[in-house]
Amino acid sequence: MILDLLRHGETEQGGLRGSLDDALTDQGWAQMRSAVAGAGPWQVLVSSPLQRCARFADELGAHLNLPVCRVPALQELHFGDWEGRSAAQIMQDQADALGQFWADPYAFTPPNGEPVHAFAARVLAAVEGLHQQHAGKRVLLVTHGGVMRLLLARARGLPRHQLLQVEVGHGALVRLLVSEGGLLVEEG
Repeated sequence: MILDLLRHGETEQGGLRGSLDDALTDQGWAQMRSAVAGAGPWQVLVSSPLQRCARFADELGAHLNLPVCRVPALQELHFGDWEGRSAAQIMQDQADALGQFWADPYAFTPPNGEPVHAFAARVLAAVEGLHQQHAGKRVLLVTHGGVMRLLLARARGLPRHQLLQVEVGHGALVRLLVSEGGLLVEEG
């Protein structure tokens, strides 16, 4: 399966968004439209159910005459008490905790947040499900930075503590090849 990953564009609010359901800015819409211009063609369109992904997926699906399949397991990591806060705000009262999370997100979970190992398990299971359902097809997944970082880190063979070193900008579009057993290979 060819899996193209599209990160949502800029949102109206800043900071760690996680499960918060923010809308895109005009710039965010433009970033996503620009990313898919001339890309594809896709046979399957999948999206996180959060509006910063799903609304664009709906627009694109209408344009391409493709239904949009929303997959809750492909939502962003839930950052718990840190949701809606910027790194600078978290540094003011939880600098050590933020440092631990950045150093090894698998070993430290934000207060009341989702453990990264649980996030990884749900995302990888969802991608395996997509592969079982759509093997041999070209799929576009409209999703989040954390989902893309996880999948790209796996494809690149990075150690777990380097997860947050993977850069994924707003409106980024990258391609992975997904093989049997969940093997991921990044395509340049």
